[in-house]
Amino acid sequence: MAETLRSILLVDADHHAREGLAVMLRKEVGCLVLEAASTVEAEEIIQREDISVLMTDLFLPQKSGIDLLKKVHAANAEIVTFAAVPFNDREKINEVLKLGVFFYIHAPYDFDEAIIALARGLTYHDLLIHKEVRGHKIRKTEGFNGIIGNSGKMQNLFNLIEKVAEDDISTVLIQGASGTGKELVARAIHATSPRRGKNFVPVNCAAIPEELLESELFGYVKGAFTGANQSKMGRVQYADGGTLFLDEIGDMKPSLQAKLLRVLQEKEYEPVGGVKPVPVDIRIVAATHRDLEKAVADGVFREDLYYRLSVVPLNIPPLCDRRDDIPLLIEKFVQVFNRNKKNPLLGFDQGAMKALIDYPWPGNVRELENLVQRMVILCSGKLVSAAELPEKYAPGILRPHLEAVSIAPLGSLIPESVLDGTVDFKVLVGEYEDRLIHQAMTKTGGNKKEAARLLNLKRTTLIEKIKKKSGEDLETD
Repeated sequence: MAETLRSILLVDADHHAREGLAVMLRKEVGCLVLEAASTVEAEEIIQREDISVLMTDLFLPQKSGIDLLKKVHAANAEIVTFAAVPFNDREKINEVLKLGVFFYIHAPYDFDEAIIALARGLTYHDLLIHKEVRGHKIRKTEGFNGIIGNSGKMQNLFNLIEKVAEDDISTVLIQGASGTGKELVARAIHATSPRRGKNFVPVNCAAIPEELLESELFGYVKGAFTGANQSKMGRVQYADGGTLFLDEIGDMKPSLQAKLLRVLQEKEYEPVGGVKPVPVDIRIVAATHRDLEKAVADGVFREDLYYRLSVVPLNIPPLCDRRDDIPLLIEKFVQVFNRNKKNPLLGFDQGAMKALIDYPWPGNVRELENLVQRMVILCSGKLVSAAELPEKYAPGILRPHLEAVSIAPLGSLIPESVLDGTVDFKVLVGEYEDRLIHQAMTKTGGNKKEAARLLNLKRTTLIEKIKKKSGEDLETD
């Protein structure tokens, strides 16, 4: 099956600017470039053509570029959008970013900037929309009940959740590494089940001390122990009619496992200090990062309870096994953490995205979420490059503005070895060049265009030097 030709639609009433950019894009990017002078003309093209990337000016005849962006976002979420915004117009920049555009381009166009940005948009489109899994195209989705994922493994998980939710009696055992989102899966099961109108009650078995966990689960009657001045409802009773989620059940002690088994078998429990069984109608969803089969073999987990819990087992894949989902997760987390920010994070450039896709993610989705939150705080109003990521996410990348670097006098850089003729001239010059670039990038906050001006270099020359030194294909500002 032939691959569909990628296409960019340029919308601008200025014929010369639009045509000039179109010519450069066809030459430099090698894709189909379509042009429109108005919103109406653009809408007609979108209806008949498969558009990958849309770039529109905001000031158009009849309807504005804002109107066009709103309509495109509502009708076709697969199109990656850009807006041409007057230079340094922060109000317009914030407006288009809130609309959901992938990025903005300064108007009038800097052709180099526009070509790099739109090429990045094509790459993003390929990665998120046209990525094929096991021979079939995955569907575009914002997630399933709060769970983000377009990969084949996550689509399979979503299908299983839907099937499991229909049977609201059978217990479910969710297994997966820490940080994969086991509670989200449990909540999705509850939210799509007939029990969704009742309580979803989570209990972290590892977070509650053993001596307190029993009373937390089953409650107690007045006088059951010193200080029990009145009866207390347990979480099992609070979940009556709904779903009880037992997280990290592999940490539950054997003595309590027997009491939980009774709830599953007899549909009743006894409060601490009570003598009369209390009937209860709950569905139990359990989760653990431990290997329960091994725990059974080791004698630390009851075999009968294990089989009662794992009527329907669900395994959540680690993030390293679904790397296709990383850009979508990053996009979602950026949106979440950008809320109410005066200078929102503009996203992650191609170099940073590549580094994050390649990273093994031992902490899974939780680790990725924490990283994005950190970048929103530290890089507000910017596009994160690989150089700005913490070292472990992009090892070996040149990091010009993570710390202040002062330039030593030239004389102090000449090593003692020059006296015996063993100095490496290229190494010495390279080290001094590194320091100059470090200082310029530090002073400009990572703005390569401004750093190039300070160093009296062409911007492209500086970018090539950074690429060569980092060994990575870093993006421009």
